[in-house]
Amino acid sequence: MKRHFARYMGGAQLLGGLSLLALSAAPALAQTKPAADAAAADTADASSGGIAEIVVTAQKKAENLQDVPISIAAVGEAQVANLHAVTLQGLQGAVPNVEIGNFSNTPNTAVFTIRGIGVIEPDPYAGNTVGIVVDNVPQYFSMGALLDLYDIDRIEVLRGPQGTLFGANTTGGVVNVVNHQPDDKLGAKFDLSVGNYDHLTVGGVLNLPTQQEGLSLRVSVNHDQRDGYVTNVVNGKDMGHRNVTIMRAALRYQTGDFDATLSGEYDRARNGAPVVVAGDLPGEAEFVPAGFRGMYTSPCVPAGSSCRAPSQYFSALDGGALNDTPDISNMNNYRGALTMSLKNTPLGDLTSITGYRNFNLREFTDQDGTPVFLIDTRRNTKGWQFSQELRTDVKLGDKINITMGGFYMKTHFTHEQDLRINFAGGVTYNPDGTVSYGLPGLFQRNLQNQDNHSISGFAQSYIQLSDRLRLQAGIRFTHEETSMLASTATSLAGGGVTTFDGTGPDGTPNISLGTVAPPLGRKSWNNVGWKLGADYKVTDHTLLYAYWARGFKSGGFTGRIGIAQDLGPYNPEHVDTYEVGIKSEFLDRRVRLNVAGFYTNYRDMQLAQIYFVGSGATLTQGNTILNAAASHIKGFESELTIAPVRGLTLTGSLAYLDAKYARFNFLLPSGSTLSLKGQRLQNAPKWSGAAGINYEMELGGDYRARIGASYSYTSEKLLTSIIDTARAHVQPQHLVNANADLMINNRMTIGVWATNLFDNRYINSVFDAPGTIGLTNYAPPRMFGMSFKLEY
Repeated sequence: MKRHFARYMGGAQLLGGLSLLALSAAPALAQTKPAADAAAADTADASSGGIAEIVVTAQKKAENLQDVPISIAAVGEAQVANLHAVTLQGLQGAVPNVEIGNFSNTPNTAVFTIRGIGVIEPDPYAGNTVGIVVDNVPQYFSMGALLDLYDIDRIEVLRGPQGTLFGANTTGGVVNVVNHQPDDKLGAKFDLSVGNYDHLTVGGVLNLPTQQEGLSLRVSVNHDQRDGYVTNVVNGKDMGHRNVTIMRAALRYQTGDFDATLSGEYDRARNGAPVVVAGDLPGEAEFVPAGFRGMYTSPCVPAGSSCRAPSQYFSALDGGALNDTPDISNMNNYRGALTMSLKNTPLGDLTSITGYRNFNLREFTDQDGTPVFLIDTRRNTKGWQFSQELRTDVKLGDKINITMGGFYMKTHFTHEQDLRINFAGGVTYNPDGTVSYGLPGLFQRNLQNQDNHSISGFAQSYIQLSDRLRLQAGIRFTHEETSMLASTATSLAGGGVTTFDGTGPDGTPNISLGTVAPPLGRKSWNNVGWKLGADYKVTDHTLLYAYWARGFKSGGFTGRIGIAQDLGPYNPEHVDTYEVGIKSEFLDRRVRLNVAGFYTNYRDMQLAQIYFVGSGATLTQGNTILNAAASHIKGFESELTIAPVRGLTLTGSLAYLDAKYARFNFLLPSGSTLSLKGQRLQNAPKWSGAAGINYEMELGGDYRARIGASYSYTSEKLLTSIIDTARAHVQPQHLVNANADLMINNRMTIGVWATNLFDNRYINSVFDAPGTIGLTNYAPPRMFGMSFKLEY
């Protein structure tokens, strides 16, 4: 058996050796407002030109960011607005050593990588290594995890394993999103923004104390839409348009030591189909000559060079030979949560968090991105999750504080992917503009049905040995069980082409080539993670800390299969991280400097892989996940904030990442072994950094002005390919954003903004399958517009 490692591609039998299962492929620390339930910030220094305190809940309780002994970045509401970050992906480049992206052909699936640890696989069975937490509720699925940002209080990015307090699948870190909560003050807000590509954002917030004492309601609605920035060469229309509406409501009741919030959210997306750009090379299976039926030039020619984004973005949505590939990507997200806390009980301060999420996604993708019908997919995914956390925060005298509790989560998803391939027998481009196919195409249907449940108990303690020295120790035991029922059926399109229902245009059923349907896979795992550390207050405003943390990512089963044994299971992967850092403020809190250095030992890495068995007409392609490698990761993050005079804030960040395989014997299709020891990991740029300036001035009377600009840099990185190839590299990126606002009477704001101000054109990612395809997508071009805000 010969094995070849790769990403995204599904497994199935090959006809003529060419069948494919769908290629489903720092910040400037803002002067944020504290959380609604946090202690009030120390604003005295800020009002006199110093740096305001930032309150975070990274350790399950409200604390000053400078007192939290981990590497954490906090992005406040004002910075999100300045970046014009409509979704979490808009923060890309703003937080050092954090990569935020998506897949070109499944853009609803998030790709978060922190310090080189992330999952490059779009289907839900692969899990996550970066936890996404929304208002204390972990989000199990990466589908729909690129959250729309409106009426948020702050976003906290915790780097490094967070398994003690946040559980499994947080070996890379946690992105903690905190929305504004109801309070007892009457308030309202209206937002309007318009921009190029017919961009329109309109939203509103109402905070309403009710007649019932202690009861308050907050409702927010936001709608965001724009045209796509890629042109379809088939009909001249735009591709990748966006149309998303979010509705959120929260009801809060407070009396004495009891506090309860019931919240619900509905997100409705009616977007254009995923945009795939053909980065194919001459001689490859999906290559279409430039100019044929309006075909655009590949951004990845000549062969052996890195891909370069053109000045104008082109792709194609052909609609297939039956013209039945709709331009849609529809998703519905429903979230609900009930958070209750009761303080000063005999058992400590009790907190209960109950969460539920349900989503469904239906989208079509022209996988080849050409004016010719070669390959397209239909994907339907439904999933839900239920979680319950119960914890207490206990103080044992003046020296010991313990947070402990239990957590339960149950998840389920079903996934159906239909794939049509029309180039399995070869394609001929005739001089008269027609296309001849050597053999009828193939149809494949992949079904996945997975259940998972997880239960864990945890404790995190802090022991104050002296006024300045504090020790911490934490542990978490987790039991998980996963089951997967998966199958892949392959058929031949007897009528020459096939519908998405697996029949010819006249309803004639396709000719079956067999079904891979292994028995139900089921397995459970037990894991123990821990954290040990210490921190020391050198001065009142200088904190030194160090810790050792062990985390893990859960095991599971492969859902997109081509051979029965591909189902698995694959086992958990483990991470040990050692981190030291300093958090400091000086010059009367006008300068804040935070630096962290780390070393990570990453073992039993889960890698998505493709391999082939047999030869000739019996050649079969498999797809699985194996625990195949180990790596060593080291680096640092540094973040600087300076407030030299009243109204002026300067920020800067710099991060270094050395993420390389320590052991990885890569088996080539020829059967020989290639050692990848010393090669960089995917999505792990060596350098990243950012700089920003924000200046606010009085203009007299009720008028104030604010101007801001930010620059971010990300060095070259390897993405969506395990072997280092030129086409899989993403070039260094330099992005500049800017904004200017006029504020009137502290209630009205009129502004202008721009992202990617100098309109630099970049490749976002390329999936490189040498000899076959090069799936490409582009980073957004310059976006600009005007905004209006009215607050009461």
